[in-house]
Amino acid sequence: MRIRLGLALVLALVALALFAPLLAPYPPAAQLDLETLRNVPPSVAHPFGTDPYSRDLLSRVLHGARLSLTIALLAVALAVTVGTAIGLASGWAGGLADTVLMRLVDAGLAVPKIFIVLVVLALWEKVTVVALIAILGGTGWFGVSRIVRAEVRAARDREYVAAARALGASARRVVLRHVLPNVAAPVIVIAAMGVGQVVLLEAGLAYLGVGVPQPTPSWGNIIADGQHLLLTAPWVATSAGLAVVVTVLAFSLLGDGLREHLDPRTR
Repeated sequence: MRIRLGLALVLALVALALFAPLLAPYPPAAQLDLETLRNVPPSVAHPFGTDPYSRDLLSRVLHGARLSLTIALLAVALAVTVGTAIGLASGWAGGLADTVLMRLVDAGLAVPKIFIVLVVLALWEKVTVVALIAILGGTGWFGVSRIVRAEVRAARDREYVAAARALGASARRVVLRHVLPNVAAPVIVIAAMGVGQVVLLEAGLAYLGVGVPQPTPSWGNIIADGQHLLLTAPWVATSAGLAVVVTVLAFSLLGDGLREHLDPRTR
């Protein structure tokens, strides 16, 4: 049930993001009329209302979905790729290589991720979307590598690995053809749940003003635009806030459902 609901929500969000230019009634940065259309409540012409700069909130939320999901998906893909590669190398090699790599991972896990990201972004004069993806992905692989390493260490002593070695398979073939597919399940679950976490982190960075700069629409800077209007124009902040909540919930449901489906112990 959860996997179906989560998958349906995720597919709906992805569809909205992909077709945002077609679904948005106005350009996301267009200031329609600063005299008469500032902080207009939701209506037929503006279903989500307008913000303090007379920009249509529905258009900004749709384009913000496109930006947030693109950043989150690519950052998680980068983190999972790097973490899986390092976890495979560490778990299979063992010895000194394993010790060195895991101490590096421990050092990365010891420092809060948000602190690392804020320091890097504070030192960066102008943050592009590509740079933001690289920063979020480059600081998110530590936990993945530790989980993959544990799975590899458990898998390398199993019968199918011993059989492949006895048949003369090379270490590379054993790792890629036999070990990696059998440790993919937890990686898939981590990736699904990680997307929602990165969406939340990216929105928080934009809210603080160190993420995607204005006027590019991001859920975080939309919330920031409405933070002083919660009593007079609450639709400004709540429109993007609800989008963040739904997205995080969707990927959490999908991750939980995948974990139940892929783990035989839960069936």
